[in-house]
Amino acid sequence: MKILFTAEHDNNLDKLKELGDVIISGWALGDPKLTEDELIELAKDCDIIITSYDDITEKVIVACEQLKLIACTRATPVNVDCKAATKRNIPVIYTPGRNSDATAELTIAHMLCVARNIPQAYMALKNGEYTDANRADLSGDGVQKDAIWDVTSDSPYEVFKGFELHGKTLGIIGYGSIGRRVGRIARGFGMALAIYDPFLSAVDVNEPGVKIVSLDELLCHSDFVTLHLKVSESTIGFLNQERIGMMKESAFLINTSRAAVLDEEAVIEALRENRIKGAGFDVYAHEPIHADHPYIKELNNVTITPHIAGATVEVLTNHTNMIIDDINRFLKNEPMLHQYN
Repeated sequence: MKILFTAEHDNNLDKLKELGDVIISGWALGDPKLTEDELIELAKDCDIIITSYDDITEKVIVACEQLKLIACTRATPVNVDCKAATKRNIPVIYTPGRNSDATAELTIAHMLCVARNIPQAYMALKNGEYTDANRADLSGDGVQKDAIWDVTSDSPYEVFKGFELHGKTLGIIGYGSIGRRVGRIARGFGMALAIYDPFLSAVDVNEPGVKIVSLDELLCHSDFVTLHLKVSESTIGFLNQERIGMMKESAFLINTSRAAVLDEEAVIEALRENRIKGAGFDVYAHEPIHADHPYIKELNNVTITPHIAGATVEVLTNHTNMIIDDINRFLKNEPMLHQYN
């Protein structure tokens, strides 16, 4: 058994190497994505290709005559020509849910950051604001040491005063693997959940504090709105100007899924005009995000991260274990758990 491995990993490939001769190349070594010709040269006599981001095109699939299985360590194998693989009776396996916990946690982190102005407060201190160069005791004689720094209108206590998650309503658009995890964490903060997902029934969320609602109701009444949608013809531009306009002025918008499901220009205008309170984003219409983007240069009511929702060590371990488990099933002629085609 010969395996080409170009996927992200956690440096623990012993179980994979037990399956056969493993060629490690490309992204797995920290190198750029491989070209079609490079892939063909490396995999021309391989039985299995395991990749994260390389484009496994029809040309690659046809040229690699020994190929029997393609594994993609992503929630959707968008970089694999599944039709071409199916034509050659080659199964394509993938790793749905591998980064669900990581993405859910970053979603909650954005909610906390934008509601409590954490990045803004951090940067103010790093820039020397609200600090004392003379190391003076701000609490004064006879005053307990944990007193707030000041109570003037321009003090950090006032400037960065935010909102609690407790008692608020979180509107979750898309209640799949990630949306459910976000909801579970949010419930721990004491939030009520409003769910919009046309593929769910009331039985699926039959618990106190969780309610399936119409999209209009969710947008009109939620204090936080978070998107967890896959990109499809029906979801591109899903949250458009009209729907953003339905949100409360006090509401916060979070998107850690895909930028395509959101009208970015409409969000920028809503933030500029304070038609929503704030937002937190991990994804953008153009990536890497432009250096002069309004989120960076202009708006101070938005928190941003550089598409890192799935960037945890645990995600790498998860998808490696999932792939190895399914490869073992494949070798034993057992049904695979995560076959895409």
